[in-house]
Amino acid sequence: QVQLVESGGGLVQAGGSLRLSCAASGSIISIGAMGWYRQAPGKQRELVAVITSGGSTNYADSVKGRFTISRDNAKNTVYLQMNSLKPEDTAVYYCNVNGGPPWKVGGYWGQGTQVTVSS
Repeated sequence: QVQLVESGGGLVQAGGSLRLSCAASGSIISIGAMGWYRQAPGKQRELVAVITSGGSTNYADSVKGRFTISRDNAKNTVYLQMNSLKPEDTAVYYCNVNGGPPWKVGGYWGQGTQVTVSS
């Protein structure tokens, strides 16, 4: 099986920065796209950023210019550097990894890490 362990969430003031990490371990041999999603209270989970195996990235409009996604293939780890944080960035952040074996439709999800931005 594949396990994902997230870290790096916390409480920060508006304008501050946080860096999230998500490490994949277990039976995984090959990894495709890796991404970060978030879910605020009362809202649906939304895509924040995604990075392909080739390094191409895509961001939600709300975080462009503030967040940076990156990956370390040697460590099977994806990162999300979050700068200029705003109170509206407050949410539980989940990493998603498309990898295997065993391959899973929709990929694997991390346990979630809380990010709280105070005004």
